[in-house]
Amino acid sequence: MNILVIPDKFKDSLSTHEVVNAISKGVLKQSKLHKIFSIIASDGGDGFLEAISNIYPKFSKIQSKTVNPLGKIINSYYLLDSYNQTAYIELAQASGLELLKNTERDCSKTSTFGTGLQINQAIENGAKKIYIGLGGSATNDAGLGILQAIGFKFLDQNKTELNILGNNIGEIQKIIIPSINYKNITFFAVNDVNNLLLGKNGATYTYALQKGAKKSELPILEKGMNSFFELSQKLIPNLKDIPGFGAAGGTCFGLSTFINAKIISGTDFLFDLNNIHKMLSNNNIGIIITGEGKIDDQTYYGKFIKGVTDKAKKFEIPVIAICGVNKLNNRTIDELGLYQIHQIKSKNISTKSSMENASELIENKICKVLNHLKEKPLP
Repeated sequence: MNILVIPDKFKDSLSTHEVVNAISKGVLKQSKLHKIFSIIASDGGDGFLEAISNIYPKFSKIQSKTVNPLGKIINSYYLLDSYNQTAYIELAQASGLELLKNTERDCSKTSTFGTGLQINQAIENGAKKIYIGLGGSATNDAGLGILQAIGFKFLDQNKTELNILGNNIGEIQKIIIPSINYKNITFFAVNDVNNLLLGKNGATYTYALQKGAKKSELPILEKGMNSFFELSQKLIPNLKDIPGFGAAGGTCFGLSTFINAKIISGTDFLFDLNNIHKMLSNNNIGIIITGEGKIDDQTYYGKFIKGVTDKAKKFEIPVIAICGVNKLNNRTIDELGLYQIHQIKSKNISTKSSMENASELIENKICKVLNHLKEKPLP
């Protein structure tokens, strides 16, 4: 059977490359007759630059001094295609949750400022087109940290400029747009999140808890986000909250609203670069194997796996997902477009152990899954 392997990373455990290798070993362990095709992809979050580099290894890796979500100086990088004056920036590289220790994670005190510094550097290096992969953020600042870094000013009621953090965007009373002209630069906000900016399924209530916010802080953070949105509507009267604005703590909203970033699907973007349509059309793929560290109800709102199943549906190819843990509660496998979900965590394996031994566990699980499929034919 021809099998296409397209997983996401297993956060805090395995990179996308390592997951692909583990799945491939499991496939060949079950039968050497299988033919494996693989794609290193991303929804725009962690691993976005890795996916781009895999397709275009000659793009320059530009080392970049910037700051992390708490303002600490760090070294990071972005990719530059000098010939086409195009830069690729991964928000998680400077503003990501993985840059902080568990005890440091608190999205009321974090900012996307570091990503803005990288954007400045890319522009200085001649970039006229900038793709910003969103996802994996430690922030809930509506992307205002980025905007501040590239020249926007946000003033409070005393006309004092604020140092933007997640907990003070509600204090903004005036927005000063920089004189520098960004109209000759095309920005793209790359992500697969369909959440609105506001509301129970918005940026704050959906993602802030996993970024270190306390439950009691959610109404306060939401109020601040709502206040800034209303202020923005005074500048842009027809502004409406739309799906995708909630990505990366509202960063997609900030980029789209103030620098006219075009919102594009991360998985579709990477799939197009990998020419997945041709791969699925010409290689008689019998099954797609995807996966990520945790599958939960939020997977439905446009995360990586949903992007894979949406593409597979057009070709009527069944999709199996491997994950660290399956936390689906209110959503079903059918709603995600999956044929099966298999988790490597079990009652006899601790979370720590499953993460440390994820590669071997994935390999063995995939082998067993394919053995079972011999007894139960695919649809």
